Amino acid sequence: MNVLVTGGCGFIGSNFIRHLLQRRDGYQVTNLDTLTYAGNPANLDDVQGDPHYTFVQGDIGDRTLVEQVLGAGVEAIVHLAAESHVDRSILDATDCVRTNVVGTQVLLEAARQWGVRRFVQVSTDEVYGSLGPLGRFMEDSPLAPSSPYAASKAAADLLVRAYVQTYGVPAMITRACNNYGPCQFPEKVIPLFITNAIEGRSLPVYGDGQHVREWLFVEDHCEGLERVLQAGRVGEIYNLGGGQECTNLELARLIVRAVGLSEAAIQLVKDRPAHDRRYALSSAKMATELHWRPCTPLAEGLARTVAWYQQHTTWWQRLKDERYRAYYRQQYGQN
Repeated sequence: MNVLVTGGCGFIGSNFIRHLLQRRDGYQVTNLDTLTYAGNPANLDDVQGDPHYTFVQGDIGDRTLVEQVLGAGVEAIVHLAAESHVDRSILDATDCVRTNVVGTQVLLEAARQWGVRRFVQVSTDEVYGSLGPLGRFMEDSPLAPSSPYAASKAAADLLVRAYVQTYGVPAMITRACNNYGPCQFPEKVIPLFITNAIEGRSLPVYGDGQHVREWLFVEDHCEGLERVLQAGRVGEIYNLGGGQECTNLELARLIVRAVGLSEAAIQLVKDRPAHDRRYALSSAKMATELHWRPCTPLAEGLARTVAWYQQHTTWWQRLKDERYRAYYRQQYGQN
């Protein structure tokens, strides 16, 4: 199968491309990535030169380029390209709307015109909004996004549904909980906490630290995405939850212990606007239909992730350049 992966130099995209190339025969993978601040070609240094892999630098909003890429024989699209940082979307939602909404429409239109056989829209649990202390979001739960990022992803999901209903585009939607693992850009909470701890900096925890998130190791997510690509039903939504919840404060404590730091390094900071209290997903549909369940316990996944960042300091220190540090100071009032 000739698969186009958008955003393949990012965290989930690079892990997914490596998963396809390592786990199964018969994939020809094209990676379309515009290489924004979070897109790092070094994430895929180990597959450069693989005859089954091709990299194309470009924007998913570039209709001409997208049509050229699809015209080369793409059979399936796994759409991972997104502006995905909530804090950045709160500061300025422009990039989120342009990439996540307009870019998705460009891909859908090209998929329709070129007769793509499978289209997997990779979305997020944040489209459901905030959840109370009990229960889990189901695939038919109402959409109630709180941040501009979540709203842009919900809009993209609705565009996918419309293209299925109106044009018959063979698309499916996945919604995963928070991912973590190697190669994640250090503005996200787990790599931010890990790299700050390694550097001896404080770990900034929003508000009272009692916001709850569900965590999914990226390799488990990649396995789930492949199952949806291969066997998901057209027009369906599939939730991919990790089944492991903890508060942000508990998460920070786990990380400082893993790095060998005192809990005094944890600093409660001003809460961000529209901060959803809890996310949790039911993955029963994935388990029943596609026989997928996450298999990496949080303790094991965190240990592997901490070890990776400890062993790859040059990788993430280079990303924490002055542009990022300026943003970091604006967000947290720290260097």
